[in-house]
Amino acid sequence: MDTTLVRGDITEQAVDAIVNAANSSLMGGGGVDGAIHRRGGPRILEECRALRASSYEKGLPTGQAVATTAGRLPARWVIHTVGPVYARSDDRSHLLASCYAESLRVADELGAKVVAFPAVSAGIYGWPLDDAARIALTTVRGASTSVAEARFVLFGDDAYAAFEKALAGLTA
Repeated sequence: MDTTLVRGDITEQAVDAIVNAANSSLMGGGGVDGAIHRRGGPRILEECRALRASSYEKGLPTGQAVATTAGRLPARWVIHTVGPVYARSDDRSHLLASCYAESLRVADELGAKVVAFPAVSAGIYGWPLDDAARIALTTVRGASTSVAEARFVLFGDDAYAAFEKALAGLTA
C-alpha cells in the first residue's frame, strides 16, 4: 500500500472513502467531524441517525468504525471512527490504533482503494502529534488490507511535520 501525506482539507479529497474523526454520537461536532458534516450535507447526518436508531443506540464505541454515504463530498463514503481522548495516566494507544485498523477493515468491506485519513485524536482530544503520527502510520502500514493508498490529509504545518518525521522513521 502507498502511504502519502497531503497538507490540506480532507473534505476536498476526491477519494473512495474519507475517514471522519467522529464523536460517539455520530451527530457531527467540531474540527474534522463538523467540517465533514457541513460540507457533506444532510444525507450523512440522516444515515448517522439511522445507525444510532438501529445498531448504535448508545453511540459508536471508541476504536470502532462504521460507514455512511459521503453526501456532497467528492468521495463515495465516509468512514466514521471514534478516537480516544488522550490521558497521560491511562495508555489508550491500542484504541487509537484500532481506529485506523477498523477504518481499513470497513474500507475493505466497501471495496475502497484510496482512503483519506485525518490525524485522529490529535486535535481537541489532545493526543500528542508525534505519538499520534507514529501510531497511525505504524498501524496503517502494518495492516493486511486491499486498500491501495492511505492518504493522510493534515490540516496544519505541525501535523504535517509530525507525520513526515514519523514516516521517515518508518522507512529509514
